[in-house]
Amino acid sequence: MNLTKELKEKAEGFNKQAPKNIVMEMQKAYEELVAKKIGVNSITEGDKFPEFELFNQNKEKVGLSDLLVNKKFLVISFYRGGWCPYCNLELRALQSKLKDFEELGAGLVAITSEMPGQSLSTAEKNELEFEVLSDLNSLLAEKVGLSFELPENLKPIYIDFGINIPEHNGENNFTLPIPATFIINCKREVIYSFKDLDYKVRLDPDEILEKLK
Repeated sequence: MNLTKELKEKAEGFNKQAPKNIVMEMQKAYEELVAKKIGVNSITEGDKFPEFELFNQNKEKVGLSDLLVNKKFLVISFYRGGWCPYCNLELRALQSKLKDFEELGAGLVAITSEMPGQSLSTAEKNELEFEVLSDLNSLLAEKVGLSFELPENLKPIYIDFGINIPEHNGENNFTLPIPATFIINCKREVIYSFKDLDYKVRLDPDEILEKLK
């Protein structure tokens, strides 16, 4: 089963089981983000990805230059958090293609707004063999045009689901990145970009491989 199909089945299952008012509130929040044009000005093909230095899941500093050593390309995946089932499906799918990426000269890194302790749990749970970096306060996500605050109507819903975003991120806010994937070359040039305000939609790793080829 490919990632796109898994995500679709997960979303359909949720829509069937969740109370209708919850599904409606989530749709309302999505439409609000679209209306505000969140992410419209994010970096895209031809732009240079900004330099960064972030802590990985082991609380070690990792810079973009470190990730590009001996690599032709780097696949950068922004995800919401280990609490997000769609993110976990994506991370596992990326892990399953890691060797294929490496054979094409590409590295892989995932970036989240969660604290290193949370990203370590995510990495261990999904048996990830690539770096997971913590973008605290979503500063890098903001720099590349992906940062947004969870709509007000969703905050109590997430809390009721047991998802305390401020606690996961270590900050007193509900700031998240739009799930997105960038492929950059060794000169930091973005050669492909993908984002979708619908967090249930992600770039399939098979499509990433096609772009790398």
